[in-house]
Amino acid sequence: MRKFSILCGIIAILLTSCSTSKDVIYLQDVENLSSNILAQTGSIPDQLVMPGDLLDITIMATDRTAVQPFNRRIVDISKGISAQQNSDELNFYLVDNKGYIDMPVLGRIYAQGMTKTQLEDYIRDQIYPKYIHEKPAVTVRFENFRISVLGDVKSPDSYIIPNERVNVLEALALAGDLNITGRRDNVLLVRTNPDGSRTTARLNLNDKDLILSPYFYLQQNDVLYVEPNASKVASATVVPPTATLAISVTGAAISAVSLIMTILTYTAQ
Repeated sequence: MRKFSILCGIIAILLTSCSTSKDVIYLQDVENLSSNILAQTGSIPDQLVMPGDLLDITIMATDRTAVQPFNRRIVDISKGISAQQNSDELNFYLVDNKGYIDMPVLGRIYAQGMTKTQLEDYIRDQIYPKYIHEKPAVTVRFENFRISVLGDVKSPDSYIIPNERVNVLEALALAGDLNITGRRDNVLLVRTNPDGSRTTARLNLNDKDLILSPYFYLQQNDVLYVEPNASKVASATVVPPTATLAISVTGAAISAVSLIMTILTYTAQ
């Protein structure tokens, strides 16, 4: 009977070990996805402008004198760059709480909810042909594209993404990956929508279909939270002093009863 109990314990340990190993593997069986399905993951959603965004807007044309009134920078066409005129704070456009930016000549523009491409097209249409005779090139960039990774990762922090493109796995890589105790099957994503509301989603890093999810690519201000697994939560549980005292008293009482029972049994013999 004792050997059987030991054998059952060993089997249980092995099964637990296998399950734990499987839980740490990302995108399991992703190689089984067909090429047609993978081709659907090529498109990256356009980022939407929302209050609090800091935008770098550059307007260029061959006649730099004509477009200069619309810029906060001195546009140098010959060098293909925009030379700084003032400090960065003055060169960039902050989207206010009502969703507006204030541009030279054009005045207040409602940008909230637009993609970068839509905002570029809108600004271009406001300038040409009303003010100049050449269709300008308009470029919009996010200067504060930021995502945050919190929880059971090696380096929780907020990260600036210069190229405005990052997926879930890349974001976790920036944070040094999950600790071994982090739950890979239940990562929380908190997203701020252009209207100020919040959207939440639960992501399973083990699931190969994650790369097909609309949440695989992150948007600015997204927050990822990695939960610790049950064993880490249990190890972090703080026992109150009163509970500790009660446990000690109970343990002492049980020891005393065991001692008395042992004495009585010995005496009866």
